[in-house]
Amino acid sequence: MSEKKKIYFASDFHLGAPNEEQSKARERRVIDWLDMASKDASDVFLVGDVFDFWFEYKHSIPKGFARLQGKIAQLTDNGIRVHFFIGNHDMWAFNYFEEELGVKMYRDNTEFEFDGKKFLIGHGDGYGPGDYGYKFIKKVFANPICQWLFGWIHPNIGIGLANFWSGRSRSANSGSDEKFLGEENEWLAIYAKEVLQKKHFDYFIFGHRHLPLDLKVGELSRYINLGEWINYNSYAMFDGLDLKLEVFN
Repeated sequence: MSEKKKIYFASDFHLGAPNEEQSKARERRVIDWLDMASKDASDVFLVGDVFDFWFEYKHSIPKGFARLQGKIAQLTDNGIRVHFFIGNHDMWAFNYFEEELGVKMYRDNTEFEFDGKKFLIGHGDGYGPGDYGYKFIKKVFANPICQWLFGWIHPNIGIGLANFWSGRSRSANSGSDEKFLGEENEWLAIYAKEVLQKKHFDYFIFGHRHLPLDLKVGELSRYINLGEWINYNSYAMFDGLDLKLEVFN
């Protein structure tokens, strides 16, 4: 990592939800955060569910979010590396962001090393014990045949249906997302401890949980959950020595 350069992490903006007015206000807040980060960032990690729903048709993408896309393009044009992780709400993003905005995209947990510190980064959905219903649905949604079939639905219908189900999913989980389950029951903390039995990481960074968390999961390891931007505006920053969970005001 370059001298005096920092690495920023955020997830779960859920742009598009719950309505256009609130989404646009949140989008402007995210852009303000990216402006702040761009002053000293070498890398920016967007760790999933940037959008409440996203599907790339062959010749079209969902309407809106132009300001965010322009800001991301500006960052990459200026040499800041932007990493985009696929979340469960935007898993049908394919190659548009790489080709048009110059980001690097990831569909699974990925290992990184910065300044001698080892990171495992991913959105976090589908890992840890339980939640077998979602894990099955995720396999269906990730199936290329299912994606191809959905692509034949007209966007006016397909995006409308997807936004409806996305909203229902978010509402169904809103209560549990706000409660700390205890370290012994936090499924991503359990997953991190299982990984540590095989390989060391200094930091596990995930989203999806919607609750900002900073938990010790090993003698020298921490699990950071990035929270979300509907209620918390939380993010993490690594300065080359330590990683801090912070709130953007």
